[in-house]
Amino acid sequence: MKVLVDRFGRVHDYLRISVTDRCNLRCVYCMPEEGMEFEPADRILSYEEITEVVAAVAKLGVRKLRITGGEPLVRKEIEKLLAMLSAIPGIEDIALTTNAIFLAQKAEALRQAGVTRVNISLDSLRPERFALITRGGSLKRVLDGLEAALRVGFHPVKLNVVLMQGQNDDEIEDFIRLTLDKSLQVRFIEYMPIGHADDGWRAKYLSLETVFERVKQMGLIYEPAEDIYGNGPAENYRVPGAVGTFGLIHPVSDHFCGNCNRLRLTADGNIKPCLHWDDEWNVRPLIGNEAAIQDLFLRAIDAKPENHEMAQVLMKQEQSHKPTVRRMSQIGG
Repeated sequence: MKVLVDRFGRVHDYLRISVTDRCNLRCVYCMPEEGMEFEPADRILSYEEITEVVAAVAKLGVRKLRITGGEPLVRKEIEKLLAMLSAIPGIEDIALTTNAIFLAQKAEALRQAGVTRVNISLDSLRPERFALITRGGSLKRVLDGLEAALRVGFHPVKLNVVLMQGQNDDEIEDFIRLTLDKSLQVRFIEYMPIGHADDGWRAKYLSLETVFERVKQMGLIYEPAEDIYGNGPAENYRVPGAVGTFGLIHPVSDHFCGNCNRLRLTADGNIKPCLHWDDEWNVRPLIGNEAAIQDLFLRAIDAKPENHEMAQVLMKQEQSHKPTVRRMSQIGG
């Protein structure tokens, strides 16, 4: 059986699927406040088309799925798609990334449909600041969604915190405190130049070494956390005695491309081997032909570069490939 192995020997068993480019928030690092052009409904993959693609790549060794957007919970009856995907032979794990605005009302249905774990995007614990970063979001609704995720038994529940210099870096201590008595994995993520590698991005970029400095300033010690589910990109740590953990995801300052095991499928049907580069292969014209779908994935994986070179963007150095012009919401981070 053919498997998804690239030129550098990396085995890809993980597919991130964006189900929509739309979102009910406008986070400052994800999409501009105005001027976004969304795909018309007839250009977005249907649930049946997504299921057919996943069934084809499951035969190439894909075992793990992550459902993303935009915001996946704005897609009507998303639990129907999740149930369809969980029934595909070979699929062992389905995760969801969400802003959690609708999670409180959807959590139980998602769990019943086969979702085992969730990542919640949460960049501030202060209501007014959260509304500013998200351009209008309600922190209370997100926190209600977080409590619902814990209540229905998602495991793990991860909080994704994009750190931005001068905007939310003074809340590192508050997020660390959450891990002391809640079963959460807080993950601090470096701000990435996806679709907007400008001086504004550089001004907000912050190396994650700052997290260690703040933990020490709190008078706490930390140690590696070895009992973490999965093999994701985070370096995980725990304050001794804490119920939860915190992790660092630093794609810019110390990329983890050597262990990359993921591909992306955009809402409009494009295979993206790498988040940062603009290379894409559209699978939609091949729906109905399993062998052709598999061949296209194999072609895409064979073209995957060794790394994304985001550090060169920070230093304003020349890059070997063309970066994407799509924003994060259009790709499905």
